[in-house]
Amino acid sequence: MREDRALLSRSRIGICGPLRDPVAAERALAAGRRVIRSEAEALSALERAIGDSFTAAVDLLAGIEGRVVVTGMGKSGHIARKIAATLASTGTPALFVHPAEASHGDLGMITAQDAVLALSNSGETSELKDLTLYTRRFSIPLVAVVGRAPSTLAEAADLAIVLPPVGEACPMGLAPTSSTTCMLAIGDALAVALLDRSGFTAREFAVFHPGGKLGAQLLRVEQIMRRGDQVPLVGLDASARETVLEMTRGCLGCVGVVDPEGRLVGIVTDGDLRRHLTDDLLAQRARDIMTPHPRTIEGRALAVEAVALMNDPKRPITVLFITENDRPIGALHLHDCLRAGIV
Repeated sequence: MREDRALLSRSRIGICGPLRDPVAAERALAAGRRVIRSEAEALSALERAIGDSFTAAVDLLAGIEGRVVVTGMGKSGHIARKIAATLASTGTPALFVHPAEASHGDLGMITAQDAVLALSNSGETSELKDLTLYTRRFSIPLVAVVGRAPSTLAEAADLAIVLPPVGEACPMGLAPTSSTTCMLAIGDALAVALLDRSGFTAREFAVFHPGGKLGAQLLRVEQIMRRGDQVPLVGLDASARETVLEMTRGCLGCVGVVDPEGRLVGIVTDGDLRRHLTDDLLAQRARDIMTPHPRTIEGRALAVEAVALMNDPKRPITVLFITENDRPIGALHLHDCLRAGIV
């Protein structure tokens, strides 16, 4: 039993540890670099090759009322799933339909308002037959991304984006590598071109990405700001004592100063109090010790924009007031951003 465990332990070290044979390590590194170089060359060829068919595809997909249904078989299917996800997250409603499942009822997921984006390197994928015929029967726009033309899929489609002839990066030239990289790049290019066409913004992007670090970076100020009684405010004629008490209650290290119309006209911070620390401090009013024209931000702004404003190297601050028509509606402390995972 002990010998078996020792053997297993040595086996794991051999599998998971670094390559100890320098020749094998060099061969692995050379193979990796060769693949990356081959795929980079394929992408360069793709950049030169795209043209009218690409812009026509963008026009077609931008004009539909429904969704972009992305489909493909095998490795093309895996790429199609990613393209559908990228389209959906950048403002173009999309979904993936497996071509084999489509022949067994999933064709019902495709409506007359949709368009189909079909991927096939050969253009002869048999599993796409029923889905292709369905689009032709019901006049559903079909855009093909193929590696060969003429081909059955390219000829059946309303538009065909033909990939440039590229060799696969594997030594045998068989495993889909460079071709699927080009398909993925075409999908990303379509998604970004459609995003640009629609004027999709970072704030809209945040709606579709509420989770994780990315979601935190795309939070809006209004989603994490303090509201109502949590916002310390005093009037211009508030006494220094009232100002200090309100500052203490608000726990922000400052207090906003508003005019009789409720507009934010100044801010009193701990630093302002120290600068006016004289024998007659308690006799002064908020208007006498405030810093006028405090920096503010809108509630719809991204929280990362607020952090950038607070971290201005020329004048760093820790609190921003959120205003609407010059009236304070909230306050944001740098610690609020830290808790939200933004900084």
